[in-house]
Amino acid sequence: ASSALDTVFKKLSEIDAVHSTMIVRHGQVIAEGWWQPYTAQRRHKLYSLSKSFTSTAVGMAIAEGKLSLDDTVVSFFPEHAPASPSYHLKNMRIRDLLSMSTGHVGSDLQKFSFAESDGSLAKAFLHLPVAHKPGTHFLYNTPATYMCSAIVQRVTGKTAHDYLKARLFPQLGIEDSHWETCPERVSLGGYGLNVKTEDIAKLGQLYLQKGEWRGQRLLPADWVAAATARQTSNGSNPNNDWDQGYGYQFWRCRHNAYRGDGAFGQFCLVLPDQDTVVAITSGTSDMQRVMNVIWEYLLPALAPVAIPENAKAQSALSTYLSNLKLPNLKGNPMDQQVAPFLNKRYQFAENSHGVEELIFVQKDGRAQLAFRMKGKAASMQDLGLALNTRLDPQSSAKTVSQAAWSSPETLIYRTYYTRTPYTLTLDITFKDNRISLQPEWNVAFGPKKLTPLKGTLTQ
Repeated sequence: ASSALDTVFKKLSEIDAVHSTMIVRHGQVIAEGWWQPYTAQRRHKLYSLSKSFTSTAVGMAIAEGKLSLDDTVVSFFPEHAPASPSYHLKNMRIRDLLSMSTGHVGSDLQKFSFAESDGSLAKAFLHLPVAHKPGTHFLYNTPATYMCSAIVQRVTGKTAHDYLKARLFPQLGIEDSHWETCPERVSLGGYGLNVKTEDIAKLGQLYLQKGEWRGQRLLPADWVAAATARQTSNGSNPNNDWDQGYGYQFWRCRHNAYRGDGAFGQFCLVLPDQDTVVAITSGTSDMQRVMNVIWEYLLPALAPVAIPENAKAQSALSTYLSNLKLPNLKGNPMDQQVAPFLNKRYQFAENSHGVEELIFVQKDGRAQLAFRMKGKAASMQDLGLALNTRLDPQSSAKTVSQAAWSSPETLIYRTYYTRTPYTLTLDITFKDNRISLQPEWNVAFGPKKLTPLKGTLTQ
């Protein structure tokens, strides 16, 4: 019902911040929306939702007879294996990589770095201690997914990304994808894929249809069943969507659903009982809250029989969806109070961010904020990359900024990196020829609030 969908999107709007949502039922899009400045045309960084795409590549390679679930991991990398592999390592299989049951413990896994100095991530993985018998101990394990990607590359001669672009993406109509690679040019597997919201929904729909797409078999039905079934137990709390078991790079959910998900709220939710797929991109630290909206407001509305059309509700929903946008900053527009600071240069002491100078300039009739970093001019995108190295320069993140004076001396400057979950807010305060700048990310793997910068007026 349109009124129920309207409630779903309004509840999602209350979360800081959902970027896009697409709901597909019976193979048809029944509602979709992008909160400006995010758009349908821009791809989005998926983080660990990438794992479900890597799993799909493994399933396709198995269907082609290039490998099997019971192949041992060391057999693919004899040149990287220890001289005397442990019993547990020798018995680690592809199914253990896929089900996050490699046998590692967290303290040993922390020794693995995706920035290995010798460039061989497979070697680094194979030299980790394996404390438990593979298949007996669940531990969420992004390096394991990398190994799945590396194995696909070994048996197909293509990166996992190129393999999918050759064998799957054209059939699904997925274009303009990007997948980050390691120095050995292996798709990172566990993260790094960038696609559009619609592409996430297409993967979910392929699995919902048990591997068929427009009458063509793209994935074996038994692979889909196994990949989305509970292969590993990971908890017992019936009210927690992270305690329902794990498949082959898919999480089991409450309500007999399953999902791929990624950090900060990237979702491919599949609800087989309701013949529904929900694709979501976000920049939020509260991923459970996003899913709760689906369970509490969408699920009850997915009636088994058709509901009579409500033209008025449909019109209201369409209007609401076409006007979705993230909230504006509160305060006066930047141009209104910038005159006292225009063309004045503020210089910062040496700092870890590499920011040297700030200046307000007039360009195309509008005030703009410009930076110099380490002796060169910098855009806000460059500034973001300097302040947080996890923003990948390969992603070609596009930025949209807004600014407002929260007081006569304080400017809030916010930049959305619209191909990523990230938003950078700069709290800039001017007082007595001095400036302080406090950068803060909306989400982060580490501290969100970064070291403040102090500067002085030089011109």
